[in-house]
Amino acid sequence: MLHRPRRTRKNAVIRELVAETRIHRDMFVYPYFVTHGKNIKHPIQAMPGINHFSIDLLLEDVAVGLKHGINKVLLFGVGEEKTTDGSSSHSHTSIVPDAVRALKEKFGDQLFVITDVCVCAYTTHGHCGILHEGYVQNDASVDLLCKMALAHAQAGADMVAPSDMMDGRIGAMRETLDKHGYENTGIMSYAVKFASAYYGPFREAADSSPQSGDRKAYQMDFRNGAEALREALQDVDEGADIIMVKPALAYLDIIRSVKDSILLPVACYNVSGEYSMVKVAAAAGLVDEQKIVMENMCAFARAGASVIITYHARDIVEKGWL
Repeated sequence: MLHRPRRTRKNAVIRELVAETRIHRDMFVYPYFVTHGKNIKHPIQAMPGINHFSIDLLLEDVAVGLKHGINKVLLFGVGEEKTTDGSSSHSHTSIVPDAVRALKEKFGDQLFVITDVCVCAYTTHGHCGILHEGYVQNDASVDLLCKMALAHAQAGADMVAPSDMMDGRIGAMRETLDKHGYENTGIMSYAVKFASAYYGPFREAADSSPQSGDRKAYQMDFRNGAEALREALQDVDEGADIIMVKPALAYLDIIRSVKDSILLPVACYNVSGEYSMVKVAAAAGLVDEQKIVMENMCAFARAGASVIITYHARDIVEKGWL
């Protein structure tokens, strides 16, 4: 035989030489759930190894991560007052702006701080915008989200990440930030966010479950692929800096099609359900945690993601899995 593909698989040295996909710690963004109070590190039952942190212990934990090269974090606020209009989401004294200020004061540009922009954890009804007669109002919700993004930028966030899936919110957010002098604050758009069953553990973590109905009127139908490209291209046109696909594991085809269609960096979110299934299976002895996690990470990168948001990030770098 002239061609023997096994020649480049014969040992570990040559396999490393010809590997087409490589994972590096610089690709990872690590999510945190931050809450009010002091000395709080409260385990999230549905997400083994993940905690709610008060700001004082958040600073300590981030410092440990930084020593291992985890220098990008994504913040979610928990425990704010819930109202029908989600007004606490854009208060300058809410937990996320407070956490941003504390992180930037301690770590400065060593740490890149991204904030989730959505109001589901701040509303009594648990939906991602202004609810009227059972329907989330798009334009009123966009106005609210712009206020939230601005509050985060004013606190020092390096990038805001709107996860609501309202139409036109990227353009409106870009205009709002620029108008107030935050033209250097980036936007990572949850451009392609599906209405997914994989979010279950997160909703416990963020206390953000809808009190009635579901989110299928604004999050995407998981049967649709062409629509994902339309959403991504629209957000590119509106000024997004990074385009995200969420969830990741069941949507590798979408990551690839988005990557092939745009010139911006593509992120994927390895979401709570994907994370917790691995953790539970590993704890039961059904899978090798390190091997399955790293196989998943390579799948995300091979599909086209250059940014991977994952709760596994600390295990990967601290346990030497790379």
